Amino acid sequence: MTRTVNGLIGLIACAALWGCHGTPTVNPNVGTSSNTNANSGSSASKGSPGSPTAAQRAAAAHVNLQLGLGYLQEGNLLIAKEKLERARSEDPELPGIHGAMALLDQRLGKDKEADKEFRAALQQDPHDPSMLNNYAVFLCSHGRADEGVRTFEQAATNPLYPTPWAAYTNAGVCLRASHRDADAAPKFDRALRSNPAYSEAVFQASELDLTLQKFADARLRIDLFLLNNPATPDLLLLGWRIAQAQNDAQAQQRYAARLAQEFPNSQQSRALAGTRVNPG
Repeated sequence: MTRTVNGLIGLIACAALWGCHGTPTVNPNVGTSSNTNANSGSSASKGSPGSPTAAQRAAAAHVNLQLGLGYLQEGNLLIAKEKLERARSEDPELPGIHGAMALLDQRLGKDKEADKEFRAALQQDPHDPSMLNNYAVFLCSHGRADEGVRTFEQAATNPLYPTPWAAYTNAGVCLRASHRDADAAPKFDRALRSNPAYSEAVFQASELDLTLQKFADARLRIDLFLLNNPATPDLLLLGWRIAQAQNDAQAQQRYAARLAQEFPNSQQSRALAGTRVNPG
């Protein structure tokens, strides 16, 4: 089954923003004005009273931005909104604030506001590859495929973007979601030229070939990948499906056996077991 735009490229958007290394540990009191100089006997309170300095506001804004991103990743949108709005009030020009607000608005279903924030973020830094990727995800998930593909390609051609093959793959997924398979194929090919070992591009290109009944091309691509790279459960199951379409029972057994041996607890292995095919 073809991965959806939201399923695939949404994950890559997460990687672009946070690195997806897990949720940060956050303290809801850090970065708030209520805990600044709370101890009236401290040396800080004995300095010049009144408004915080510009440096203090900038530091607090940065902390609140990071807290807001952490809560956004956790799914705690209420506190994320509070922290991000506080960060923006402390430093309206804070790098990253528009992008964070865009993702928050997107999660809240405020698409018009999200689009505005994405554009503001790219006005601050038109060449930020991660923000280009995130905005492209947004565009594709809202039926704006042409804009989304152009934006993915802007990210991919930026020398600062570390994984251009992912952006090209996303562009292909975006086009497939718009039922433009003929336009999607060259994007997957471009991804594989950029990184032949990128398993997601192999999967997407091969599944497209399966849909187009180009069974030999799809099998060859998967088998060549598996000769030189670690298998994935998705590719083994896809290989089994292609072999099934070719009426190649021996190949089906090979893919099934490897899937059962290497990924026995995977969703793909369970799905294959449900077909009542003997994995060998």
